[in-house]
Amino acid sequence: MILIVLSVVLLLVGGGCACVVRASRGGPTWTRAVAAATLAAGELVRSSGRSRGSRAGSGDADG
Repeated sequence: MILIVLSVVLLLVGGGCACVVRASRGGPTWTRAVAAATLAAGELVRSSGRSRGSRAGSGDADG
């Protein structure tokens, strides 16, 4: 079951990335809408990672 869910997520991400590329080259209106949604979702994921106070990449190395 988890394999099916992960496969669907992978297909959605791949399709969103393809729409971003196609929209940047002047694709149809629906690709621009999907690209905008994909970019907005990416920003939400990035901002949620920052708000949790993750220290990945903070440059604080011990040793």
